[in-house]
Amino acid sequence: MNILLTSVGRRVELLKAFLQSMYRLSSREAAPTKITGKIITADFKRSAPASFLADTAELVPKINDPTYIDSLLDICDRHSIDLLIPLIDTELQLLSLHQQRFRDRGVTLVTSSAATNEICYSKKKTSTFFKEIGVKTPIIYELDRVTELDLPLIIKPDTGSSSIGLHYVQNQVELEFFSNYVEDAIVQQLITGEEYTIDVLVDFHGNVISIVPRLRLETRAGEISKGITVKNPALIAAAKQVVESLPGAIGCITVQCFLQPDGEIVFIEINPRFGGGYPLSYQAGANFPGWLMQLYLGERPKVAIDEWEDGLAMLRYDDALFVKTNEISFSLKD
Repeated sequence: MNILLTSVGRRVELLKAFLQSMYRLSSREAAPTKITGKIITADFKRSAPASFLADTAELVPKINDPTYIDSLLDICDRHSIDLLIPLIDTELQLLSLHQQRFRDRGVTLVTSSAATNEICYSKKKTSTFFKEIGVKTPIIYELDRVTELDLPLIIKPDTGSSSIGLHYVQNQVELEFFSNYVEDAIVQQLITGEEYTIDVLVDFHGNVISIVPRLRLETRAGEISKGITVKNPALIAAAKQVVESLPGAIGCITVQCFLQPDGEIVFIEINPRFGGGYPLSYQAGANFPGWLMQLYLGERPKVAIDEWEDGLAMLRYDDALFVKTNEISFSLKD
């Protein structure tokens, strides 16, 4: 089994999880099928740190390049790829529109339907989706109807990610400034409480396999730097309802929400891909990479939806890889 991870960037911990999972499945005894193969990565930069852990690293154009899909198809052909797993928001919708081209080559594209990716990419459409399925979500205000009573608020891009362009607005002066500064801005009710990211694994038929709520204790650049797994039945049930309501969800789906002091759950976002903090769930025992490999082979993992370690904390710190200059770039500017 050969697996292609695209837009790998800095996802070193995730790549390690795939490599470890494949090794364990290749050495298991008394199993119907032993899994052997390679992990291939693709990124438009030679300097993508995760690519240095892969069995093979491939260079591709940027996602907005018209040859991007053809370059991925070529990699799939050359490396006999079985599973292709995209890792950033901007390519999910594009890939979902080309599923048949990959399927024709025998490649299983681990991405949700175009409908689900469209819902999740736009925060306005995500908000509408939450309302339609009957779960609470922050109010999105029309800019010209915001009053002093509505403040403070959040302003952010409708299609942004990693908290890029997100600003807390305390008064009308800040609201006016950031509404002109942030492109395609939406103005949203400020929600407080415990913030959770919930990792959900969905099989190729839309069935939920595992759900892991992670309390976000601290974030940096929009990604969790300190967190803890929390086995909260209410969060698990609510996340299950949300993901099962998506039209054609597949693979790892990350759902973000706030748990308020009165126990009410307010959902804010869905990302139909592996989240940056997933390595915490992996270390807690929710082996999504290994289970995806088993699912591809037709084996259903024998795990309960909450079969993982409760109360495991992740404390991230900076690390580095050291390589020769000629290994990472065409020039020192790359």
